[in-house]
Amino acid sequence: MHAPLQNDSFLRACLRQPTAHTPVWLMRQAGRYLPEYRATRARAGSFMALATNPDFATEVTLQPLDRYALDAAILFSDILTVPDAMGLGLSFADGEGPRFAHPLRDETAVAKLEVPDMNKLRYVFDAVASIRKALNGRVPLIGFSGSPWTLACYMVEGAGSTDYRLVKTMLYSRPNLMHRMLEVNAAAVAQYLNAQIEAGAQAVMIFDSWGGVLADGAFQQFSLAYTRRVLEQLKREHAGQRIPQIVFTKGGGPWLEEIAAAQPDVVGLDWTVNLGAARARIGDQVALQGNIDPNVLFAGAAQIRAEVARTLASFGAATGHIFNLGHGISQHTPPENVAVLVDAVHELSTGLRARP
Repeated sequence: MHAPLQNDSFLRACLRQPTAHTPVWLMRQAGRYLPEYRATRARAGSFMALATNPDFATEVTLQPLDRYALDAAILFSDILTVPDAMGLGLSFADGEGPRFAHPLRDETAVAKLEVPDMNKLRYVFDAVASIRKALNGRVPLIGFSGSPWTLACYMVEGAGSTDYRLVKTMLYSRPNLMHRMLEVNAAAVAQYLNAQIEAGAQAVMIFDSWGGVLADGAFQQFSLAYTRRVLEQLKREHAGQRIPQIVFTKGGGPWLEEIAAAQPDVVGLDWTVNLGAARARIGDQVALQGNIDPNVLFAGAAQIRAEVARTLASFGAATGHIFNLGHGISQHTPPENVAVLVDAVHELSTGLRARP
C-alpha cells in the first residue's frame, strides 16, 4: 500500500478540478543546475550509471523537492532508454549528449527492429517503485517517455541533430520504413508507460520534443498519429486512481487543436504560445501545462515574479493550468532563482483565485 497523497493539486489540475493554487513543476527539475545532482552523478561515475541505478535515480528525483515547494516529482531517467533496450547501444560522452553505436539507416536494420523485452528496462520500473515509496505521499510521481517520432529521430540520426537530414530523408524517400519504425516505437512506448504506471507512476507524459521540426502534413502523419496510438493503449486508471496523460510537442503551437483532439488530459505548451489564446482555441477539453521561457530564470527576482504574473494572468483564474517552463531548465540556471519562481507561482496564483 502506498502512503496517502498529501498534495494532489497537480493531479487535480490535470483533470481540470479546482485547486487552491496553480501547481508547478519543471521539466528537467532534477538535473545539472543543482550542485547536489552533480555530486551524485560524480559518485555514480557516469550518466548511464546514474540513470540505471534505482537508488541513485531516487536520490536525484527527490533533490529538487527537498529544495523547492514543487507540486510533482518526475522520474529521473532518459527518453532514450527504449531504443537502448532495442539494442542500439546508447552512450553519453561528457559534454556531447547521447549517441547510438548502431543507428538505423537501412531496410535491413529497420526490418529487424522489435519491441524490446520490458525486463531490459526493469531498472526504470524499479526506480519508479523506489521513488514512489520514498516520496511517501508528499507529491505525485510523473512517469514519461519520448514520443515514437522523437525516438525515431535519435534512432536514425544516431545522436541529436540540427537539421534532421537523415531522418527526414528516410521520411520522404522511404516512408514505408519510417512507418514501420514508428509502429514498433508506438507499441514499445505504450508498454513502457503502462509498466511505469503499474510500478507506481501517478501520471505519464509523452515528450514529443522534435515534433515541431516537421512540416505541416508530415507532423500529423509521422508524429501525431503515433502519439495518438500510444494514448489509445495507455491505462487510464490503475489501483482505483485516474492516471492523467500529458502530451508536450515542442513547436506544436500550430497544431494545438489537433493535439487536443487526440484526447490527452493535458497539452504542454512551449513559450511561443499565449496561454489565453490557447484556451480560446481549444476551450476546456484539456488542461494546459506551461509555458514560461526557461531563460527568464537568468533575470533578477523582480523580473522573474513579473513574468510569472504575466503567465498566470494569460491563463486566467480558471481551473486546468499546471505551471511549467516552455522547455527543460538550463543547466546554467542559478538554483536560488528557481525558488523565486516556485514561490511566486504559489503566492500569485493564490491571490488570483482570491479576487472577486
